[in-house]
Amino acid sequence: MISYLKGLIAAIQKIGNGRVVLTLEVNQVGYDLQVTPRLLQQLPAIGEFTQIFTHQHIRDDQMVLFGFGSLAERDLFRQLISVSGIGPQIAMALLDGMSLPDLVQAIVTGNTRLLSRTPGIGVKTAERISLELKTKLAEWRMQAGLTTSPEAGPAGTVQEEVEMTLIALGYTNSEIIQALRAVGQNLALSKSANAEEWIREAIAWLSQ
Repeated sequence: MISYLKGLIAAIQKIGNGRVVLTLEVNQVGYDLQVTPRLLQQLPAIGEFTQIFTHQHIRDDQMVLFGFGSLAERDLFRQLISVSGIGPQIAMALLDGMSLPDLVQAIVTGNTRLLSRTPGIGVKTAERISLELKTKLAEWRMQAGLTTSPEAGPAGTVQEEVEMTLIALGYTNSEIIQALRAVGQNLALSKSANAEEWIREAIAWLSQ
């Protein structure tokens, strides 16, 4: 119904559980939009103008406007809530936990380890998201112009050990994905090299 809003950032409220409400003033009307904390880092300061893409979610007697920084992000949100058992809050948590290309890559490649690190997402739910969306998103990401580097990481069995170790060391999903992608550009490091080599190189890159 409302595709996007363009107006003045009037206020930002953090309401707990990782939820953030942005008040956007458009033609002297204030609209409350729930956005991700990640989006806040990309927005201008209070009192400045911005454009937010929106999704209107109606359930029972409650209506919520969700806000997104790009059309592609809103489209991915809609894909996520189409999955059985995935509500808008879990979809927002997924969008907040990883960048758009990294989240799509995790779904398309069935990387349930990373997906299940999102609060409210168990392994079975992560598997269902990947099962229902990977074919759709593989096609959609090409149309949306999202670039990924699936060839830049270690081989599957090695990647699992590397990711589990880096997760145990406290690194975030995005940090792990970025590190493996960067390390994977090193032609001297084989995709099938042992996990210790990948872990050592990844930690060195993350420590820069």
